[in-house]
Amino acid sequence: MMNITDDIKPVTYLKAKAADLLNQINETHRPIIITQNGEPRAVLQDPKSYENMRNAIGLLKLISLGETDVRNGRIKLQEDVFNDLESSLKEKPK
Repeated sequence: MMNITDDIKPVTYLKAKAADLLNQINETHRPIIITQNGEPRAVLQDPKSYENMRNAIGLLKLISLGETDVRNGRIKLQEDVFNDLESSLKEKPK
């Protein structure tokens, strides 16, 4: 079980143990919260986890936009979409 308090470190710890923290985040893939004067100031995260998080956020944004379109009646039947695609493909010169 993860204990988030293990992943909170003061900026002075970061300054003294930067290499150790980098090894930790790359091995565990858990972010480290860096504090300054007892307040959270930054998050240190491995690149792969950051990329995965950005991709997930992008997908969630797309889903949200789609849900908004449905709520606002901006929908099209699947059959119509495929018919339109087929028509546009037939129109393209080879």
